[in-house]
Amino acid sequence: MAKKRVSILGSTGSIGTQALEIVACFPRKFKVVALSARENLELLEEQSKKVHPSLVSVQTEAAARELKKKIPRTIKVVSGEAGLIEAAGRKDADLVLMAIAGSAGLNPLLAAIDAGKNIALANKEPMVMAGEIITGRALKKGVKVIPVDSEHSAIFQLIRGKHPEEIRRVILSASGGPFRGKSREQMNDATVEDALRHPTWKMGRKISVDSATLMNKALELIEAKWLFGLRPEQLEVIIHPQSVIHSMVETRDGAICAYLSAPDMRIPIAYALFFPERPELDFPRLDLEELAELKFEPADQNCFPGLKLGFQALHAGGTLPAVMNAADEEAVSAFLSGKIGFNNIVELVEIIMNEHKTKSAKTLKEILEADHWARTRAGELINV
Repeated sequence: MAKKRVSILGSTGSIGTQALEIVACFPRKFKVVALSARENLELLEEQSKKVHPSLVSVQTEAAARELKKKIPRTIKVVSGEAGLIEAAGRKDADLVLMAIAGSAGLNPLLAAIDAGKNIALANKEPMVMAGEIITGRALKKGVKVIPVDSEHSAIFQLIRGKHPEEIRRVILSASGGPFRGKSREQMNDATVEDALRHPTWKMGRKISVDSATLMNKALELIEAKWLFGLRPEQLEVIIHPQSVIHSMVETRDGAICAYLSAPDMRIPIAYALFFPERPELDFPRLDLEELAELKFEPADQNCFPGLKLGFQALHAGGTLPAVMNAADEEAVSAFLSGKIGFNNIVELVEIIMNEHKTKSAKTLKEILEADHWARTRAGELINV
């Protein structure tokens, strides 16, 4: 059987490195044809020498010149958004793993779909911004979009074989992050180190902060709407601190189907890479006897108003999700660089969302204009 040829965009991040770990476990199954990274040239050099892709993409021309000196000449080195788009749309790829952080993944994702490539999607922000456009193009091209986020991978597996009319509601679980049980006042002086100290998952800095504010769950609600064709009223969030139930689906007869696994991102990554097969994985398994009990708590939107903003954007639709995402990206960046406090992140997003006049999101032009406006407004508020 021929190897599945994979492009990994965002290969030096948490998802990308774990994907390469899985690929290394199955050398007869996969061939990596393209890699991309933003800043970690040292790791990208190491990865390139190990898997020998046809192409690697980096952020700047200067980085490309530096990398060319260090890796085999047979590997083409490209840069910038044009480089990402080339990596995403390569003819020799069967599957593109989208693990780029943030809205930077939008155009490469669309390029991969336009090239007819199946997608393993770990980059939720493009779907939040332009879910209708992305799903419409994927349907037109006959492209499969297999979610990688543990929650969406769980939903994807739970609803397979079910008719849409059978589904009453979909429940996304959230660990509650490092500040579960804390009041807004107690979170006011939270440091970057506090926010990055996630209790169950090891993730990148941006997504770790989003998990601490629950903005990550806000984004996931909108992603789920588009991935699975759900109505806003079908989506709910519940706090589940053990992080072993990743999502649940309730059918119209009252049955609730839950997806359980150890909190290990390699499991959903492998599922997306192998789809429609299911591989034998030699990773730690969930021990139900050791687990003993499962806890659930309501998601407190007063303590975590980011979740309330997510439901607001979910119901409003149009350009508001893109505005929420852009404002959050700018606010988290400002928090990580020490310009604003932890509670200011969601406060800033709320101000910008309330100022925005929501419009149609039928075209990329409308979405990108809303994104640009939100980032400009965030910069004005941050630098006051």
